[in-house]
Amino acid sequence: MSNTTSNITRRNTLQLISASLIASAGYSLLPRKAAAAGTITVLNWKGYGTDEVWSTKAFQEATGIEVVHDYYSSEPEMLTKLRTNPGAYDLVVLNAARCAQAMAEDLIVPIDYSKVPNIASVAEDLRSNKNFNKDGVGYAVPWVWGMTALAMREGLPKADSYAVLGDAAYKGRVAVQDAAVGMISVAALLTGQDMNNPKDLDLVKETLKGFKPNVKLLWSSEDQWSKSFAAKEFDVATYWSGSSVRSRHVSKLPVDFVVPKEGAIGWVDGLGVPVGAPNMEGALAFANWMIDPKFYVEWATKIGAPASSNAAAMEALPADDLSRQIHKPEYIATMSIMSALPDERREAFNNLWQEVKAFYAE
Repeated sequence: MSNTTSNITRRNTLQLISASLIASAGYSLLPRKAAAAGTITVLNWKGYGTDEVWSTKAFQEATGIEVVHDYYSSEPEMLTKLRTNPGAYDLVVLNAARCAQAMAEDLIVPIDYSKVPNIASVAEDLRSNKNFNKDGVGYAVPWVWGMTALAMREGLPKADSYAVLGDAAYKGRVAVQDAAVGMISVAALLTGQDMNNPKDLDLVKETLKGFKPNVKLLWSSEDQWSKSFAAKEFDVATYWSGSSVRSRHVSKLPVDFVVPKEGAIGWVDGLGVPVGAPNMEGALAFANWMIDPKFYVEWATKIGAPASSNAAAMEALPADDLSRQIHKPEYIATMSIMSALPDERREAFNNLWQEVKAFYAE
């Protein structure tokens, strides 16, 4: 997922409800207090799961480990902090694409999965993703994930392909995100190409231009999307999975989230241990806590959270939970996960998208 898209998606996911809750009893797979006491420092976005007060309090009561935080406001800033502060952090939250970069720069160390027992029920497709692994060794605990795919007005036939964005039946009734990487990913998947490195950008461009008669709106925020959908300005759109949950649950909008046969555009955030971590054992205990079903259900149902990488955690959600219904485990196997893009490729994507937008405006 692009920086902009992933940042918006993750932060908005946590705005469903604001509450302070004290976790109830019994996180079964935690170390005893004597096993890994002290303090750990976590580097993350502010307000993104790891710093929930009720959670860190319950974790400290169970383990004796105090959790403190430092924050970043962009993924490049996160990498800079890791480069310039060796030994300052015990755990870092990083997107899959940035994990690959951190591995390449030797900023994080391999994970001892024996210290993370909850990893046993994490989807293998996430554990084995190339962005989290080097030379067959895992460098992060997959934590949470989400998707970009299609959203359709309830009652319409569910599309089986991104080709619906160019279907004449929806002339003037389509909204697409104003995001170069996201839209090029859609067109790449539709044309059977690697969305992270499409070889035929001319075909991608022509595919996107083919959507012109249908495109009513270029949306840039969840709020804009929801208001325009509520005003019945469009019926079919690209959209984020977590946002679709909020659109139905909070805004009561008649939205169906649809993953077509080409698969979703996926993002995954992981938990890594920086080089020189002062309390590696404590960091891994906290990573295990973050994917524990008891923690996740509390976070997801009371605060609002992305989908857990832990299948057991998703299955522990209420059967009627919208996030559980939308984030089906089979989608993990079919989605393409966004990887880091070289600067020249990102520039090419941006230039192509600007040309397509200018064509839409003609």
